[in-house]
Amino acid sequence: MKMPLLVSHLLLISLTSCLGDFTWHRRYGHGVSEEDKGFGPIFEEQPINTIYPEESLEGKVSLNCRARASPFPVYKWRMNNGDVDLTNDRYSMVGGNLVINNPDKQKDAGVYYCLASNNYGMVRSTEATLSFGYLDPFPPEERPEVKVKEGKGMVLLCDPPYHFPDDLSYRWLLNEFPVFITMDKRRFVSQTNGNLYIANVESSDRGNYSCFVSSPSITKSVFSKFIPLIPIPERTTKPYPADIVVQFKDIYTMMGQNVTLECFALGNPVPDIRWRKVLEPMPSTAEISTSGAVLKIFNIQLEDEGLYECEAENIRGKDKHQARIYVQAFPEWVEHINDTEVDIGSDLYWPCIATGKPIPTIRWLKNGYSYHKGELRLYDVTFENAGMYQCIAENAYGSIYANAELKILALAPTFEMNPMKKKILAAKGGRVIIECKPKAAPKPKFSWSKGTEWLVNSSRILIWEDGSLEINNITRNDGGIYTCFAENNRGKANSTGTLVITNPTRIILAPINADITVGENATMQCAASFDPALDLTFVWSFNGYVIDFNKEITHIHYQRNFMLDANGELLIRNAQLKHAGRYTCTAQTIVDNSSASADLVVRDPPIIEGNMESAKAVDLIPWMEYEFRVVATNTLGTGEPSIPSNRIKTDGAAPNVAPSDVGGGGGTNRELTITWAPLSREYHYGNNFGYIVAFKPFDGEEWKKVTVTNPDTGRYVHKDETMTPSTAFQVKVKAFNNKGDGPYSLVAVINSAQDAPSEAPTEVGVKVLSSSEISVHWKHVLEKIVESYQIRYWAGHDKEAAAHRVQVTSQEYSARLENLLPDTQYFIEVGACNSAGCGPSSDVIETFTRKAPPSQPPRIISSVRSGSRYIITWDHVVALSNESTVTGYKILYRPDGQHDGKLFSTHKHSIEVPIPRDGEYVVEVRAHSDGGDGVVSQVKISGVSTLSSSLLSLLLPSLGFLVYSEF
Repeated sequence: MKMPLLVSHLLLISLTSCLGDFTWHRRYGHGVSEEDKGFGPIFEEQPINTIYPEESLEGKVSLNCRARASPFPVYKWRMNNGDVDLTNDRYSMVGGNLVINNPDKQKDAGVYYCLASNNYGMVRSTEATLSFGYLDPFPPEERPEVKVKEGKGMVLLCDPPYHFPDDLSYRWLLNEFPVFITMDKRRFVSQTNGNLYIANVESSDRGNYSCFVSSPSITKSVFSKFIPLIPIPERTTKPYPADIVVQFKDIYTMMGQNVTLECFALGNPVPDIRWRKVLEPMPSTAEISTSGAVLKIFNIQLEDEGLYECEAENIRGKDKHQARIYVQAFPEWVEHINDTEVDIGSDLYWPCIATGKPIPTIRWLKNGYSYHKGELRLYDVTFENAGMYQCIAENAYGSIYANAELKILALAPTFEMNPMKKKILAAKGGRVIIECKPKAAPKPKFSWSKGTEWLVNSSRILIWEDGSLEINNITRNDGGIYTCFAENNRGKANSTGTLVITNPTRIILAPINADITVGENATMQCAASFDPALDLTFVWSFNGYVIDFNKEITHIHYQRNFMLDANGELLIRNAQLKHAGRYTCTAQTIVDNSSASADLVVRDPPIIEGNMESAKAVDLIPWMEYEFRVVATNTLGTGEPSIPSNRIKTDGAAPNVAPSDVGGGGGTNRELTITWAPLSREYHYGNNFGYIVAFKPFDGEEWKKVTVTNPDTGRYVHKDETMTPSTAFQVKVKAFNNKGDGPYSLVAVINSAQDAPSEAPTEVGVKVLSSSEISVHWKHVLEKIVESYQIRYWAGHDKEAAAHRVQVTSQEYSARLENLLPDTQYFIEVGACNSAGCGPSSDVIETFTRKAPPSQPPRIISSVRSGSRYIITWDHVVALSNESTVTGYKILYRPDGQHDGKLFSTHKHSIEVPIPRDGEYVVEVRAHSDGGDGVVSQVKISGVSTLSSSLLSLLLPSLGFLVYSEF
């Protein structure tokens, strides 16, 4: 009966192992296994608002949509919440892009969005509006002449024709094209309505005027019929007071945008115009035009909201006008969702928080369809909860999307990716936490053993909910081998590590309190005992902040003594009042640490007579807390100091230190990147600390200024589509707080972002490595501005717009493309890139991947022990018609539980391997072909005598009934 019991036991183990390795296969809307490497669509390009000129000769318009996904995504489009009929000849798809042929305003104007999906779910793009732009001609009727007395003000009306969008720019022609009038303090062209205003007419104004209107959106310009202007001479021109005729209105604008206010007055003499923000200082980014008629506020912020006033004045009188700027804000993420994996049966709170003005509302899409509003919490998740989710934050001014995939995991515990540490160190008398973090879903139950002893919770030992083992008040007896066991309803696993006990780290010579006078030196002693097998380091902190001995300014006052072993003595030289405080020495190893502290008092007393009851302390640091003590002295000596006073914080002051390391450059095309070293907190000197960044072209006269309110940032990026690439700029930075501005830094010269490369790589070639890998090589371009190379590739059955991308550094001459489809046509091109973008691509190379490797694993037919070796035999693998021919076999001989081992190659159907000296070994066999390696088969062997699989195959038929009865 022993033999049947043994056979049935082996079969039971085999079946249990199979069940434990069982994984859920991913279907749309269901969970995933740990081996699943695919992912849902991630947008790389989304449609944007597009204006199509009605008079365009191009005859088509494209709305772009591209997503990265594995497997490749499928695209569809919707317009005004209805499906776009792609069977209509007017519509076509290029990759994910929608191309509309012969666009028609009545049929095609509307709101579009793109849907990208694969078997992991579906995501919806941001919405984009397709509009039709136009600019009608001016009416053909002649315009009447205008007669005005010299010295009087006047306005010529533009009256622009019907148009869309409302982004016109205005100029006025004088007599003929292209002679445009120049604006000055006397003449002004409003960019709001296009009218020409002249504060007081002179005889030189005689001529014919035409309003010239341009629409940048459709690149079209028209001009009106000429208006004759005839000044009427006056013997004497009479002065008259300022009269504001161009008035700005209350305006709602978005944070970060540029705002323009216009104010122009008629009057004789020409009035002067002044601007102010009522009851508040003008924004630091505000600029006033030379004529004074235009106030521009760049990069407007919420604090710039308020009431603005312009005042026009001449010798005869003044006029004022006020209106309010309301600053609103697009939604901006405070916290958004990211791809998430959760265990089946668990709960999920997915925070999605946005700020804006007004405060945005939150709504959710799942797989492209409306799903929820507000906060999202899922309880006891199932496979049905898996999919692509989108959180949308929106207010009256716009919306932002955050996309993420939710995968539901279900698998037996495994330590393969995160085994326990083989060696864990802990100090005697201390505390240790041994982590146990298998991959498992649902969450497993944990248990621990030390050697053969099961561990339970006690006053010293605690098994955490996450599986970690905590041991307190460690003794030498706690050293040994610990095993963590994890089990859920899908299987179980364990992992083992050894706990080694070290001597504790102890401060044996602690720093002591010191009392010195300004300019003197002080020594803080610190020595420690520690385990000689470990390395010891000392860390000093001052008032809770670690002292950085690598900073140059630190060396002036702080010095370490490295001459003594196990000693961290600190020397404070030429001490100042700011060095008074608490100093803490921490002696640390990789296992534990020990700390001790002492107070340093630095005195700089005024000369105080014995009958004085007050004194003034000077040269203190602004916005700093101080304590004071009083000490009495006479000819007999010095008495005890008083108890410390209450902590007193000095008033704030404007910063007196300029930011250092000002520089920058680079970035994306049409950008100017400015960087600096942020000032440490001790130099903030007050609340509302920030930076003012000023910059101008190298030969420019006017500085542009922007305010950066984050005190910890050291970077600002200015975007300007009119900026010339690689242009030199002068930049400087200063700090400010609620008390005022500090000094500017030294001026640095940097360059705006460069242009993308203009050359394409040459001599591009490919080498097919397998059914899923191709190596690409090329010759470098000669331009110095190249920072990287981008390889674009796409399968023959896909459109070019769906191309994948691989980026490598500019030093590389080749790249490997992986995870390709077998026996598939691919197109490949290479381009040179930098921070401004990528240049032209090389010629397209066509190639084919090899057929797939054999899909059938070798069937191991025997594992026979022969002397000191095992002989492993398997059947020959025959490739299918769509697979690469077998050229040999690869055999990996490795210890069980490890990935690495010894690799053999053979053309035979058997191999001999040595008998393991200890433990079990795994022999993996797989077929090899030009298309790569095939599916693996494996068998376990050990040094203990076991039944061979060939013997089992002989016994099983006769023992089938016994085996069945055992189950």
